[in-house]
Amino acid sequence: MVHVERKNSFQLRLSRRLEEETSHTLDVYLFVPGELGLSTELIAEDAFYHSAIQVSRTYHSEAYRLPLVHSRLASRNQLGSESYRLSLSLYAYQYVEALERTTRSLLDSARELRQRPPNTDEALNREKDAAFDQSVREMVSLSDGILKRMRRNRPRDDRLYKYFANIDNYLSWFTEQQLLAVVAYMPRSSELTPLKRELIAVCEAESGYRREQQYNAERVMNDPTRMSNKMRLLRRLIEYPITLKQRNRELGGGEQKAVKALATAVVMAFVSFAVLRVRDQLGDITALFILAMAVLYAIREVFKDDLRNTLWHWLRKGRPKWRREYRDATRNVLVGRQLEWFDYKRYASLDPSIREMRRRKMAQREEVVLHYRSSSRMSPTRFLSGYRHTRETLSLDVSQLTRLMSRSTHHVYRLKDGQAVRESVERRHLFNLVVRETENHAGAHLARWKVVISRSGIVAVDKVADSNEA
Repeated sequence: MVHVERKNSFQLRLSRRLEEETSHTLDVYLFVPGELGLSTELIAEDAFYHSAIQVSRTYHSEAYRLPLVHSRLASRNQLGSESYRLSLSLYAYQYVEALERTTRSLLDSARELRQRPPNTDEALNREKDAAFDQSVREMVSLSDGILKRMRRNRPRDDRLYKYFANIDNYLSWFTEQQLLAVVAYMPRSSELTPLKRELIAVCEAESGYRREQQYNAERVMNDPTRMSNKMRLLRRLIEYPITLKQRNRELGGGEQKAVKALATAVVMAFVSFAVLRVRDQLGDITALFILAMAVLYAIREVFKDDLRNTLWHWLRKGRPKWRREYRDATRNVLVGRQLEWFDYKRYASLDPSIREMRRRKMAQREEVVLHYRSSSRMSPTRFLSGYRHTRETLSLDVSQLTRLMSRSTHHVYRLKDGQAVRESVERRHLFNLVVRETENHAGAHLARWKVVISRSGIVAVDKVADSNEA
């Protein structure tokens, strides 16, 4: 099943866990409002694909306690350093992903609490504060348990300890940053003041822990820029061994050359025949003959490109445009391939199931549909030992679409205390995202999300429909 969430202000993140099936197909349809005027003249299809779509795959395992078992084996010299590094990196990566998702949810809840009107029901406010308090405490409890279990099995071998120290250093800093973000967005409520103090105490404890372990130099800790850059490097070191390497290749290079040669040959044959006919009609070389030759060569230049483009679009219609290869980062072994399509479509050309899921009204008849499709075939037998699943993450950057939106705001009027009050409101646009996921020997699963986007970024992402296709 595909999960869609807001990664940051301008990026949507689509993630899914791929089971042991070897073949998977994913279709992503983004319905762009027609009032934005999107077309290939403004943003070319290839340019949007290369700048706005990023795909990554990592190993995935449900055995969350596997690194702890590997730590015990490593302490008995029964496990190699590469196996320990891979398992610990996977443990840390899945913890970081889960903590990020939980923090984003808590930040959204904190914003709602801060934006509530001051004259709302006090009992309702206390109920919401209590629910928020419970969610935060649950996150802190789970986070503390995960870190304690990992630190309880500190390896003694220096070859293994360097991996442990880097990951432990990053997880401690990352946990502190996520908790501080929650503290920064928490409303100023007396009900939540004790919780805020406890979160600050946890952050101070993690900072003291890193100082005690001497993970970072004093000059690095005193410089936020250097500290952030170091932690970003540690994050990449965590992700590297479990992220599949990619090589993207554009398809149809040889066919494009053949089409160009064919179009040139056809046009030149026509021009040569026309030159001979003109020579027979006009006789010797005259000013009229030169003028006729100039017209023929002008026609050649015009129709050569048109003929080449027509043949190329006819030949490549419906065929994949790119091929992506996945290789194991450690062994450099090919573990899978993926074919990809991307183009702009009109509503009438979509499959009936997609049109039914969209449930379009007359007001959206001018929508432009961005369609991305991937068809992958993986080889689980070539995965690292102990892994049968992968996790795919697709990032969709909408910053190019926000540039098409108007900068202007409009005003609305409302009554407040018996007076007419004018307020400025930013323009927002409603996008629809439809995703269809198909696996081997199973029907397709479809889902639709409403994505509200303004000039300043993504405002909200809400799932509104979900169905299975036989």
